[in-house]
Amino acid sequence: MSGRYSEHDHEHYERPRRRTRPRTKERPSYDDAVDGRVVTVDRGRFTLLVDEHRVMAMKARPLGRKGVVVGDRVRVVGDTSGDDGSLARIVEVTDRLTTLRRTADDDDPVERVIVSNAEQLVVVVALADPEPRTGLVDRALVAAYDAGMAPLLCLTKADLADPEAFLSTYRALGVPWVVTQRGGDVGVLRERLAGRTSVLVGHSGVGKSTLVNALVPDAGRAVSHVNAVTGRGRHTSTSAYMLALPPSDPGDPDDRGWIIDTPGIRSFGLAHVEPEHLIEAFPDLDEMTEDCPRGCTHGTEEPECGLDEAVAAGQADVERVESFRRLLAARSHHDW
Repeated sequence: MSGRYSEHDHEHYERPRRRTRPRTKERPSYDDAVDGRVVTVDRGRFTLLVDEHRVMAMKARPLGRKGVVVGDRVRVVGDTSGDDGSLARIVEVTDRLTTLRRTADDDDPVERVIVSNAEQLVVVVALADPEPRTGLVDRALVAAYDAGMAPLLCLTKADLADPEAFLSTYRALGVPWVVTQRGGDVGVLRERLAGRTSVLVGHSGVGKSTLVNALVPDAGRAVSHVNAVTGRGRHTSTSAYMLALPPSDPGDPDDRGWIIDTPGIRSFGLAHVEPEHLIEAFPDLDEMTEDCPRGCTHGTEEPECGLDEAVAAGQADVERVESFRRLLAARSHHDW
């Protein structure tokens, strides 16, 4: 019938074709790209350092779902002037030397890269106000060893408590440490940070931002206060931020260091860490496990573990083995 749709009409109907540009396997060479380093990330926008000046950038579409994090060394095209309103594009993320990861929880299969290309993980712990919790410290050390980063304990508020009791827990592991006081000199810490990129992690209220402001006077990081009821601090840093340390020797550019301040941590899942990777960070203990049964995790419940045999034979330091096993147990204990 005229004017009505017939069930046979679809046989003669041709869907209009979309006009699309022909696909090509050729990719832009980006020969004009310049080097930059990501210093902070905020809602899909990236602040970079390019030739010592700040540049705002977004991620180019060809990067797809590839994450870009603080510390990444990138290649950038577009407007890299750094002028107000300018926006460059990140077209490449170069290979990362280190990646500090965590999962939201121990049964979370999704890894999250916190920062990249850092050489040192500084675990900031208050000796009081709030009371130190070794659970987070152990977990942070595990993450550092797994990432191939050098750990450093930074004990703050030593004017409120003696650091010896806390240090006795970690002395057998050989972890270096520095001690600071409120309003005190941070020269020793500065020496430990010179010439390398370091990440600061710790619970809220332990004094990370106070340290950053002392190390970089114009940083202007907000400082939190500890809740008198819960004994916990309030988050002040909302995103990781990388800052250049003033060189202690202006004539030596290699003396310059970088620090990355991170938000206070409430969870530090270690689902991505395997026991064999952890023990590789302790070569002396690793040697003692060569004859362990297949699948041995080197924990306290493992039968015929080489660590137990070494201790029984007087070939291993008992405190060091116990300290290592405490780190191993931290992977599954929620005492942080």
